[in-house]
Amino acid sequence: MCSVSAPSGPDTRSGGAVGLLLPAALAEAAGGQRLLVLPQRPVSGADIGAHPEADAAGSITVAVALDRLREQQPGVYSRICDETGAVRRYVNLYLDGEDIRDLAGQSTVLASGAQLLVLQSIAGG
Repeated sequence: MCSVSAPSGPDTRSGGAVGLLLPAALAEAAGGQRLLVLPQRPVSGADIGAHPEADAAGSITVAVALDRLREQQPGVYSRICDETGAVRRYVNLYLDGEDIRDLAGQSTVLASGAQLLVLQSIAGG
């Protein structure tokens, strides 16, 4: 069984933000940071237009969080998502231990203070 612990840094559990926990391999693209904090600002009209599943009351979806990642850290975003905005096949995003692909995909709602864990597939022979 594998155990994953969150790197130290800003605490997103208190609300007001969504945390994106990166593996060491992606930390270099984020300036050495392992925990990226994506502000959970109120959903704007543009967010609602692009993502009608976004919740104007405060919760955002994985898709909105990824859009905010693209704005803040385009280098990290391009390693997680392809040119169409889909999560790359070899990248897995987990919310509370559940793969978002087993939930509602990018429409999965992230409550205030949620943390997404990014894991890249490892293969070899």
